[in-house]
Amino acid sequence: MLSSASRPVARAAVQYQQQANMATLKEIQLRLKSITNIAKITKSMKMIASTKMMRAQRNMDAARVYGSAATAVTKHAGVEAQEGKTDLYIAVSSDRGLCGGVHSAVTKATKKAVAAQEGEGDLVVLGDKCRSQLSRELRENMKMNFNQLGKNVPTFLEASLIVDQILRNTDLKADKTAIVYNKFLSVIAYEPTHLPVVSQSALAAAPKLSTYEMEEGDVLKDLSEFVYASALYWAMAEGHAAEMSSRRTAMDNATKNAGEMIDRLTLSFNRQRQATITNDLVDIITGASAL
Repeated sequence: MLSSASRPVARAAVQYQQQANMATLKEIQLRLKSITNIAKITKSMKMIASTKMMRAQRNMDAARVYGSAATAVTKHAGVEAQEGKTDLYIAVSSDRGLCGGVHSAVTKATKKAVAAQEGEGDLVVLGDKCRSQLSRELRENMKMNFNQLGKNVPTFLEASLIVDQILRNTDLKADKTAIVYNKFLSVIAYEPTHLPVVSQSALAAAPKLSTYEMEEGDVLKDLSEFVYASALYWAMAEGHAAEMSSRRTAMDNATKNAGEMIDRLTLSFNRQRQATITNDLVDIITGASAL
């Protein structure tokens, strides 16, 4: 039995332990509620990304028709691969995150390409995500930036307007241009790819171009701009599909991780509550025995 002197100390210790257990249970409850809400959000985002991914894939199939048509023209015309250093790189990303390492892959591929040329080559960046990443090391190379991209599927009109702005920029006189984008491989895989753009001078020097009947005027210039816009539209559509599939995968993994955390916290909460109940029973029995 406890002496009269030690009873207040024991009672204070029990009260302190009960308060600590209650605080711990409350913290676990708050964290459970927070993670449950996050799981609901990530699950909703996964469903939205799944719907957008299907639409992005259909748009990508249409963009591949533009790209294959432009590639076929240059191939039949006998356009030769341009040699020398690339004067301009166009990095294709978007303004939105929460999609894994999609934007980082484009950034790394662009940095690697510029580094291979000893830091030479101008940059045009589509999207704020790559802009913020590339501006840390290649701020001097960056000449133009386009934002408000990635909310909807890319369109040929959007690509044409971007190409028009690039060609109007007097500081960008590029004989050799390459587009850096994520090539869509499957719903779980993508690959950073360089897509060369055929310049007007290379197209004019094609040996078989004379077999095509052309009226006098700016036909060659228009054809070159169409090939340019088709290539950019193709790259933007591929990158958008890769982004949507990566976002779906990221949200699916986040939902699974949240579920695992909820299971662990629920188990911890139940154990803590059971320990609190056991301690209360021990206190009751001990108090009854002391009387």
